[in-house]
Amino acid sequence: MVAKKILVKQTRSINDTLENQKRTIKALGLGRPNYVAIHNDTPAIRGMIRTVQHLVVVEDAK
Repeated sequence: MVAKKILVKQTRSINDTLENQKRTIKALGLGRPNYVAIHNDTPAIRGMIRTVQHLVVVEDAK
């Protein structure tokens, strides 16, 4: 079975955020507003997204 994919788009800057949030954004393959990355929908990725949920938007990848 094919793993479900999610699209993660950064909507806000990482300026004035905590260091662990900056590292999480980099680990997700983002870095600047409007950057987009596609990931498998796994519990680890969901946990990373939860850490920076105020900086990103998540939708299903088609």
